[in-house]
Amino acid sequence: MDFEVVGQIKNVEAIAVGRGVDARARLNKLYGKGRWRKLKGFANVRLPDDTIHKAELHWYEAQGIGRRELKLKLPLLD
Repeated sequence: MDFEVVGQIKNVEAIAVGRGVDARARLNKLYGKGRWRKLKGFANVRLPDDTIHKAELHWYEAQGIGRRELKLKLPLLD
């Protein structure tokens, strides 16, 4: 599903860090070596039909590499 984050991601918390990230080998191969963390947070998102909804987001992040593979978790919160 395509979407755009509108505004700031809030209530960010770590789900997994370092060796606890299952996709670590794949992330290192695709984006480079880093201390990968899997994070979750909440934000408003704009869907392809131009509606805005509050949703939970999950993504991977490493310092110097940035946020990668942002995923929208369903169901939407509003």
